[in-house]
Amino acid sequence: MSAPTIVVFDLGGVLIDWDPRHLFRKMFDDEDAMERFLAEICNIDWILRLDGGLRFEEAVPMLTAQHPHMSDYIEAYWKRWPEMITGAIDGSVDILRALKSKGTPLFALSNWSVET
Repeated sequence: MSAPTIVVFDLGGVLIDWDPRHLFRKMFDDEDAMERFLAEICNIDWILRLDGGLRFEEAVPMLTAQHPHMSDYIEAYWKRWPEMITGAIDGSVDILRALKSKGTPLFALSNWSVET
């Protein structure tokens, strides 16, 4: 097998441990309620719209209008976003370092919102 000519890493879930559960486990007393919130309210469709360029200043009021009883949680998704990150994913970072030491050109990409 030949050495790679370049390597592209994703950030969230590959190099960086990002998961909204890191934040929402602090806010919900009930794991099932948290999972319902993530599946039904701050769900993948909403996240993909943010990843696609929808700004939090538009997305949060839109969603809180639909789910006013969950407004604190929806607002936390934006205001407390850094709490969704717990650090590096060591195994992936080890691979990145090994490739860097061999002179492999490295790039990173992310579909996180420009605001984050």
